[in-house]
Amino acid sequence: MNNVLLIFINIIVSFTIVVLIEKIFKKEGLYVWAAIALIMANILECQTVGLFNGFTSTCGNVLFASVFLATDIMSEKYGSEYSKKAIKLAVLAMISFTIIMQIGLLFTPDASDFAHDSMVTLFSLNLRITISSLVMFYISNNLDIFLFDKLKKKLPKQLWLRNNVATIISNVLENYFFIFFAFVGIYDVPTMLNIATTISVVEIVIAIFDTPFLYISKKLN
Repeated sequence: MNNVLLIFINIIVSFTIVVLIEKIFKKEGLYVWAAIALIMANILECQTVGLFNGFTSTCGNVLFASVFLATDIMSEKYGSEYSKKAIKLAVLAMISFTIIMQIGLLFTPDASDFAHDSMVTLFSLNLRITISSLVMFYISNNLDIFLFDKLKKKLPKQLWLRNNVATIISNVLENYFFIFFAFVGIYDVPTMLNIATTISVVEIVIAIFDTPFLYISKKLN
């Protein structure tokens, strides 16, 4: 199946899950989703796919975007203080997952084991990239919450505007700073800019697509 089509299917499925979880479990459900989505996104970041005209993306982008949708829903319906708690929970969950996985990789596999080598490939820790990812996730999502809250006070009726402005600015800044901190000294500057720009274009498109789901969630209140 075409990768672009799969990206759109992933957007619809992931964002629909966010809306349904909030409808059924309210803000508590979004706390859980933020933690699960961050863990899944970091795993799927290992997989790079081609899209079109030389554009490449990672499979974790949609799940990272779903956390922005979750916190925007919380900020809109419950208040920004709950969104901030969700981000803290997600970061703590990711740190816990990383520590437990590193301990697991230290075990000596039995002769009958078939999973250890694959797990080492997926979960071996690159400390610099992991720290860069977590720090920028925390900063960018809190920036999104801050901007969304400020714009809500100034533009209470323009939900689509504050959602897109806050999410796009936060996403783009996260991409450029993460790529710089994670890969400076590994890639040259033009390569880093190319990677960050490509990812940003993909995430801007994804961010625009989350707006209808935010309206749907508000309607289901």
